Amino acid sequence: MKKLKWLQLSLLSVLAVILLAGCGGDKESDEGKDGGSKEKDKLAQIKKNDKIVFGVKNDTRLFGLKNPNTKEVEGFDIDIAKALAGEILGDEEKVEFKEVTSKTRMPLLNNGDIDAIVATMTITEERKKEVDFTDVYFDAGQSLLVKKGSDIKGIDDLKGKKVLAVKGSTSAINIREKAPEAQVLEFENYSEAFAALKSGQGDTLTTDDSILYGMVDEDPTYELVGGTFTDEPYGIAVKKGNEKFVDELNKALKAIKDSGKYDEIHDKWIKKK
Repeated sequence: MKKLKWLQLSLLSVLAVILLAGCGGDKESDEGKDGGSKEKDKLAQIKKNDKIVFGVKNDTRLFGLKNPNTKEVEGFDIDIAKALAGEILGDEEKVEFKEVTSKTRMPLLNNGDIDAIVATMTITEERKKEVDFTDVYFDAGQSLLVKKGSDIKGIDDLKGKKVLAVKGSTSAINIREKAPEAQVLEFENYSEAFAALKSGQGDTLTTDDSILYGMVDEDPTYELVGGTFTDEPYGIAVKKGNEKFVDELNKALKAIKDSGKYDEIHDKWIKKK
């Protein structure tokens, strides 16, 4: 009797192990089908949602600036994003814009709050470790903005000067390397940095020349000096592992360049002073 009972318990144990293994196998199979592919196939998700969520700046004149009258964000990056959506989804209005800054754009991308960053973002080797980039969509270079009549004429004149920059930007890193004897003060965004320059908190503001031209457009009593001292190629950033989406963005970018749409957008916004 005891032997029979022992055999019954043994059989039940074996059946339990088989059932658990089967369940585990199904779960693993399901994860293989859905868990890994859901994030990686961002393009399929975008086409299903019929919308692309772009992270853009709201404080950068000529590239991404919120119009106080219409409450809409306008600029070069905005029109480029719309044109790309037109190529990928067939309608330039199938976009949603979420505000980012140099500091917040990569965290928002990696958290899944946005699908792609189109926000004056320089392609660097360090950033490539965190995100994937498209081909270059705009070439800029770092420069200096000063009040007209300033004794600062270039990067060699920054010893002992207060240089304003934006947190999370390559400009803050570059200026410390190029002018180690300057004092660098960092602000949350370009609006704050430019306001600080105008109020006398610094002697010069540094970032990409393309962004500085927007500030000159806002206040012509300021000017760029010293030319450019870095290369700042802008790319569109997407979360790591979304190769299909990157390829689609590159195809769309090539299409708007080949059609002349890119040049039309460029000439509309980028007018060097």
